[in-house]
Amino acid sequence: MHGMDMGAQGSGPECKISMLFNWYTIDACFLSTGWQIKNGGMFAATCIGVILLVMLVEAFRRMGKEYDLLLERQFRRQAAVLAAKRTDCVTRGPPVGLKFRATPLQQLARSIIHALTFGGAYIVMLLAMYFNVYVIICIFVGAGLGKFFCDWMVVTIGEETLPDSKGVEETTVCCG
Repeated sequence: MHGMDMGAQGSGPECKISMLFNWYTIDACFLSTGWQIKNGGMFAATCIGVILLVMLVEAFRRMGKEYDLLLERQFRRQAAVLAAKRTDCVTRGPPVGLKFRATPLQQLARSIIHALTFGGAYIVMLLAMYFNVYVIICIFVGAGLGKFFCDWMVVTIGEETLPDSKGVEETTVCCG
């Protein structure tokens, strides 16, 4: 199948769509007939756009991780403050079973970040289903660049320092 008519008869060249790997450029369509490639510049813009979309998905994925880590650090600081206020000097650390829940606003922010990540990834998946080799290569390039720029690995070795919990390990905090 070299192409299929995605619009009304006589409305211009038909979209080239294939369920097999293909190298179509001019007249290739993506997601709708409105996204029909009419020249090399449009195809180049499509490839760049796909790379940027995948990088954006990686950025949202990282943003979700970082936001969750931020909330966890806030909960740990709150637990350290609670531990410092306790009068029991024998037991250090937060009380067993202490749980923190995200506030409705924090959970809304987490949900929005997740929806943006999921929605972007779904659009990328739909683009991949056109089996256009150039677009698939752009997806891989975008994923690699997204990982490189948005998910730089940083590891802290040693004790975690929390600004609000300084002195919690000192013996004079609750017995001084």
